[in-house]
Amino acid sequence: MPVIEANSISINYLLSGSSDGDLIVLINGLADDLTTWDAQVPALLKAGYQVLRYDNRGIGKTSRPSGPYTAELLADDLHALLKHPDLNVSKFHLLGVSMGGMIAQSYALKYPNGSREADGLEMRSLSLCCTYAQPTPFCSRMFALWADMARRMSVQDVMRDVTLWAFTVPFFRNRTEEMEEVEEAMRGLEMGTEEYLSQLNVIQKFDSMGALESLRMQGQGLGGLEGRNVLVLAGKTDILIPVVLSRELAEKVEGAEWATVKGGHACLWEFPDDFNKAIINFLDQHRISKS
Repeated sequence: MPVIEANSISINYLLSGSSDGDLIVLINGLADDLTTWDAQVPALLKAGYQVLRYDNRGIGKTSRPSGPYTAELLADDLHALLKHPDLNVSKFHLLGVSMGGMIAQSYALKYPNGSREADGLEMRSLSLCCTYAQPTPFCSRMFALWADMARRMSVQDVMRDVTLWAFTVPFFRNRTEEMEEVEEAMRGLEMGTEEYLSQLNVIQKFDSMGALESLRMQGQGLGGLEGRNVLVLAGKTDILIPVVLSRELAEKVEGAEWATVKGGHACLWEFPDDFNKAIINFLDQHRISKS
């Protein structure tokens, strides 16, 4: 896979599909590399989209400089990647899941369409999946526990525990082979404690509530978009980032579309067909070719 030097790091990325299709950029969650989207890319390509996915700093084949990291820093990485001449990006759709949804919000807040900071890039739609505007005490306590577990045990042990809360009970009961594959992948995760804690800081410190409320009061759309160009999506039974927090995020973005799909926090893996259908239905409403 190709690597681009941008924002003082090397960013590993994978671009798939024809340049004739709208470009959708996918942002991974905590401790996930670009293979996160293996169950989405075929459906997106079949629907006529070009797909750009990449490893955030701290994971995969992207650089792993000392942290801690912030959502704004990772949004800067994304902007530098999109501006690189090798990619020749001008218009794109943006989708982030979990931590990726926080990075996507930070990108939309810092690089809104039409601003000097956007530097000519135009975001056509924004999809925020299984994410929130602020962690609240519930998530903050959970994340503090993850940090303690990573230090005292290992990152791999933390991620094995996370799978218990990300998937549904029927998945453990009826899809044993797939569950074993997930657990094996967690045991083999190539991520050290320092990189994990650096990424964990992103979700611990992220809070867009004030910025979103300010935009709402001013009648401005997130990222310079009309509200209808923003989708907030959650797994119906998500207990890791509780659905109520995703719903609160949707309510802070004027006119945003709200949707739920089968499953919990791992809905994009456990029920990819439902997730893909919801995303593609939304994207199709905002294709560049339709404007």
